[in-house]
Amino acid sequence: MFKLSSRTKMKLINFYPPYMGAGIKVTFISDDFHRIDVRMKMHWWNKNLFGTHFGGSLSSMTDPFYVFILMMYLGKAYIVWDKSSKIEFIKPGKGTVKCSFQLSPEQLTEIKSQVDQKGKYVTPLPVIITNEQEEVVARVEKELYIRKRN
Repeated sequence: MFKLSSRTKMKLINFYPPYMGAGIKVTFISDDFHRIDVRMKMHWWNKNLFGTHFGGSLSSMTDPFYVFILMMYLGKAYIVWDKSSKIEFIKPGKGTVKCSFQLSPEQLTEIKSQVDQKGKYVTPLPVIITNEQEEVVARVEKELYIRKRN
């Protein structure tokens, strides 16, 4: 049986209907899967009444990439879920917006250590959405729930 590489699986997310519908695209995945970059172009179908990016689409572009990073690092012995998300809109999003999800080896080690010690762990992880001029459009705080599988 043909087995897809992890990189191919991750790139297939670009064909996931909710992301395609919102215009969300994965543009970069590091070889170690510690970083994922995402962008969303402005289209008529993801504009709101005011001609800026729909807030729900901005929120959607931050889901579930930290989960993917942690799943790739921790493996099948762990469960990782998005527990909550808080978004603060700073500036109207126009044109192409982007964000990057990155966890350092030290952060990944610390998260795994906390889960192994406590059995489960909840951690907040920040995401900044910027426009083409690198101005902050929104700040997002993702809260992830991680535990060992029984």
